[in-house]
Amino acid sequence: MGQKKENAINLYMHGIRDGNAREAVTKYTGDRYTQHSTGVKDGAEGFVEFFEPFIKRNPIRDIQIVRSLEEGQYVFVHAYQSLNNGESQWVTTDFFDTDENDKIIEHWDVIAAYSDKTPSGHTSVDGATEITDLDKTGANKKVVQNLIHDVLMGNNPAAIDSYISAETYIQRNREVADGLENFKPLALAENNPLIYTDLVLMVGEGNFVATLCKAEWEGAPYAQVDLFRLENGLIVEHWDNAEPVPPQEEWANSGKF
Repeated sequence: MGQKKENAINLYMHGIRDGNAREAVTKYTGDRYTQHSTGVKDGAEGFVEFFEPFIKRNPIRDIQIVRSLEEGQYVFVHAYQSLNNGESQWVTTDFFDTDENDKIIEHWDVIAAYSDKTPSGHTSVDGATEITDLDKTGANKKVVQNLIHDVLMGNNPAAIDSYISAETYIQRNREVADGLENFKPLALAENNPLIYTDLVLMVGEGNFVATLCKAEWEGAPYAQVDLFRLENGLIVEHWDNAEPVPPQEEWANSGKF
């Protein structure tokens, strides 16, 4: 495991799961810590101010890092959280930027409720975890980038068959069943309520690619994270997380992006 990835995971596990917010943020972040989780202020003190009360409110914290990716200076983490014996359950998708010492200097996240049963009987986070095909990272990122530009942004929706496998497409969206045949009508619908507007971040490692996008749901601003697994140049598995962007007057920092 790379040091950048290890630092990001330790901030989660040592800082939040184990309840050592100040110690962890001091150890694993750099000279600055720019925060895009809109309820959390910038800096180490902002992290402590938010998470020390969170830890007190939630004395029982089961946090599992399900997947993590590292590419260049960036890290992506896919986490499951159960608080107070399942009183609330969340999926957290996080992106981290790091400095020349591998310390975290910037953070983006999208958080959504966990689902234990999708239409095809999956959960929000189950499925493949093994990272393979490290030599195909660049090619796989290009496939995902083209999918977002052509299909999800609506520039060339008919190209969808070039990016997603017609044989295997495992879907963990809480409302969509497996199979390209089930996703395609939604993606190509003229009145699609979800429109992607900007690709903000992309992190790839082998057969996995994670993206953070600006989006709109029925005209309202959203932050959208997608995680894709690819085989032989096509997307075969998908996880997602979406969160409305709150009004600017509610931000504790410079904003979601």
